[in-house]
Amino acid sequence: MPSIKRQRALSLLDLFLAILSGLLLTASFPPGKLSFLAWIALVPLLASIREKAPRSAFKLGFIAGFFHYLTLMYWIVVVLGQYGNLSLPVSLLALVLLSLFLALYPALFSSLACRLDHGPFSLFFMAAFWVSVEYARAHLVTGFPWCLLGYSQYENLAVIQIANLFGVYAVSFLIVLANGLIFQSFFRKKPTGTPLIMWKWIFVVLLTAGTLTYGFHQVAQKKAQNKTAPHINVAVVQANIDQSVKWKPSVQLQTLETYFKLSRSVGHPKPALVVWPETALPFFYQDAPSLSPKMRELSTELGALLLFGSPAYKRIDRKISYYNRAYMITPDRPFAQHYDKRHLVPFGEYVPLKKYLPFINHLVQAAGNFAQGSLQDPLKEKELSLGVLICFEAIFPELSRDLSREGANLLVNITNDAWFGATSAPYQHLSMAVFRSVETGIPMIRAANTGFSAFIGTDGKILSKTHLFVEAVLDRSIPVSPAKPTIYTRSGDLFAGGLVLISLLNLLFSFRKRLKKKSKTHNARSSNSRSLLKGPLSV
Repeated sequence: MPSIKRQRALSLLDLFLAILSGLLLTASFPPGKLSFLAWIALVPLLASIREKAPRSAFKLGFIAGFFHYLTLMYWIVVVLGQYGNLSLPVSLLALVLLSLFLALYPALFSSLACRLDHGPFSLFFMAAFWVSVEYARAHLVTGFPWCLLGYSQYENLAVIQIANLFGVYAVSFLIVLANGLIFQSFFRKKPTGTPLIMWKWIFVVLLTAGTLTYGFHQVAQKKAQNKTAPHINVAVVQANIDQSVKWKPSVQLQTLETYFKLSRSVGHPKPALVVWPETALPFFYQDAPSLSPKMRELSTELGALLLFGSPAYKRIDRKISYYNRAYMITPDRPFAQHYDKRHLVPFGEYVPLKKYLPFINHLVQAAGNFAQGSLQDPLKEKELSLGVLICFEAIFPELSRDLSREGANLLVNITNDAWFGATSAPYQHLSMAVFRSVETGIPMIRAANTGFSAFIGTDGKILSKTHLFVEAVLDRSIPVSPAKPTIYTRSGDLFAGGLVLISLLNLLFSFRKRLKKKSKTHNARSSNSRSLLKGPLSV
């Protein structure tokens, strides 16, 4: 293929297209109903980086990413300002710094994508590059897979069923294929040959058709299986406790009474399991002799398992470690099973690298000082095996996979989204939890302090949910038969890892090709120089 002269200058149109892509990406996520925009959101960015040098493409991808994350995660300002007691300038600075960091990933994608020619495999490599940078974002540093591209389709049940094969990355892969195809078909300065682009359309259409066919079949199959499976009655309590007052000792008893009142309000059939949110108890359950016995009495009164969140601690020698814990009380038993949160929120529940960067600790004094829980089995009682995910653990698929492998037949996500306020974050948080049920084939019970509390089916359908900032009780009958491990449960991120490997090999091949080209150019110039020197001497 003849070499393309790469442009370095960025025009105003290029900048506009990059920013447009960033805003379209944000618009494709909840709370809006514009998920279809994800299928075209990358087209403006791809148009802006066409025939650009990698350095220029990196800049455009960085601009697109910055505006995307700035508008997607604006709620960081609310969290840090309203609940973290940081000033508005410091909160805005934190948002900008986080957006600048996350923008590096679409920037890397752009610098890689611009190197591709438009041969028969260019769409595949483009989608592979995107998944590779998503996978890197999900695992590097502390890992932050918030709103990966595939999550935008959480309500499109037929599309997202492929997550039980390859995870959310498969949905992202399909979306980028569609974006790349549209770009190459309609927005190339030098359009690809007609026969080649037709074959690409056939490939993408067949892949999409196969995805939808598989999806509809899975939804129908899961619906039939759930009808014959044994069920359990579950109640979720959303007490809507104001985050700004919940930790005041003067309101502890009132908080407990609110949960008791709502739990007792459940009609017939009576629940076998009652779930309260993360840190529902604003005190140490393990060390509250006047309040903790009331919890055991309630469990016995209801004749139900009672699962709730509470802070906890362990004292070893003179050191005290604090944990974000979920307890499960069984009627008429003096002890409770528990699960300690394993994946903590950076700058929320702990400060990363504070030993080496002490100034960070001063910037985020509102951050907790929690310890990481160890690997634990599901909480079990008779036929029930509850895989607990606390707060944003629900956005990490490897945690729910671990629980599924250990025999969990119900996923329970307890969270306190009151920190987010009336922003888009609670909607985004719920959308990602949907995929954990699809990936594992296990239904989810979600209990949130201020919402959204919800029941999610094995196909990812949100069966029922509460409104934000209201007292509410949800009760439902949920299937609990042991789930047959899905392909994704067994193989994990083999699909994403394979695409990362393919992307690295592609880069290595491209790098060697460039070295050989430079070497040939250098040898040719040296040969010409020697010829010029010999010419006059031979006369």
